[in-house]
Amino acid sequence: MKAVVVAGTHSGCGKTTASLALMAALRARGLCVQAFKVGPDFIDPGHHAAITGRASDNLDGWMCGRSEVEDIFARASAGADVAVVEGVMGLFDGFSGRTEAGSTAEIAKWLGLPVLLVIDARSMARSAAAVALGFASLDPTLQLAGLVLNRVGSENHREILAEALAGVPGLPPAWFLPRRDDLALPSRHLGLVTAGEHALGPAEVNRLATWLTTAVDCDALLASLPELGLACPADPPPVAPVVRLGLARDAAFCFYYPENLRRLAAAGAELVSFSPMADRHLPAHLDGLYLGGGYPEVHALALANNASLRKDVRRFVASGRPVLAECGGFMYLMEGIVNAHGQLCPMVGAFPFRARLCERFAALGYRQLTLAADTFLGPAGTMARGHEFHYSVIDGQAPAGELYEVADRRGPRPGLDGYRAGNTLASYVHLHFGSNPDLAPRFVAACLDARAKA
Repeated sequence: MKAVVVAGTHSGCGKTTASLALMAALRARGLCVQAFKVGPDFIDPGHHAAITGRASDNLDGWMCGRSEVEDIFARASAGADVAVVEGVMGLFDGFSGRTEAGSTAEIAKWLGLPVLLVIDARSMARSAAAVALGFASLDPTLQLAGLVLNRVGSENHREILAEALAGVPGLPPAWFLPRRDDLALPSRHLGLVTAGEHALGPAEVNRLATWLTTAVDCDALLASLPELGLACPADPPPVAPVVRLGLARDAAFCFYYPENLRRLAAAGAELVSFSPMADRHLPAHLDGLYLGGGYPEVHALALANNASLRKDVRRFVASGRPVLAECGGFMYLMEGIVNAHGQLCPMVGAFPFRARLCERFAALGYRQLTLAADTFLGPAGTMARGHEFHYSVIDGQAPAGELYEVADRRGPRPGLDGYRAGNTLASYVHLHFGSNPDLAPRFVAACLDARAKA
């Protein structure tokens, strides 16, 4: 198998569009493509999967560590001809400004993959050469497979850029993508609109592939990539399902790390999807609930109108069976959500406070959590890592958190975070189960214990 990392100089330079276009171009050649996303993003992998036909996994060095990243990459790549890894933010951006932890560069070096660097050339001429030289020289151990100068305005602009790059010795091959605003995917707060709401149709995929292949020599790019010999990790024998775990999954709740779901299934959970927007009742015989994140604030009216499902979830929480709610799932368990129009939409009411949508993000960044009390995820002192990104806040005076001691890139934060209602654990943080291999088995064990007591 061959593989390449598509990185950018910064967020918004066009690396997602270039990544999708490269995947589409490789698929059009009849190749089996495996996509990955560096970092904690949930939305881009959905668009990857729509083009490749295979689930796209997250590769996050800070949350998971090197061995987990290598295992995820090898396991998901099985059977593929080529892997395309979309980076996060700028090539060297990650957990902090001091190290490469959590960055695209770190992942590329761990996996031994060359980087295709996307540069936004709009309104630049010779300065593009300075940008390219800076990225190429900052870390000599990082291999650049090529440069893609995006948003080139005209043939004259392309000629000037080519002249500038030719004057700098040692740079990798460069290709020039014409500016095509019509190829950009629609976006909203938190990022792009999800693949479930804006699916790329065959015509759009074809336009992406054509846009790339008219400018990029895919034959030369593929020929330059090294052959990888990957050994798929030796997983334990599959476990027959022993519990039924309800998974909220629709346009409002779609943010789940594939690795979390794989680990839950490997621990013995049958994942039973349901829609809090459309289903009138919970599926039968559930032993636990996993309420992930998404866009409940966008779909708050539909969630509010489904009163029968909200009552089912509230009864489930009151039953004492384990429930894990993250970010949007946490908002759904509150009394209500005050949407962007100031309208209060009633939710489940398991927690006595409301979520209010803000005009800009309220929190963004990696989080390391230490349990401050015994829970079904582990005893006090258990550590896990995750990510937080949301535009809502708890409206008014809420009770103090009680579940987690939290540290971010600046160090420990004052007070506790996370809330408990019986055997329900909820917070704004999305946990990655790859950060602690005990999390998924403990969740399943708690569900099994609830079944035994029913």
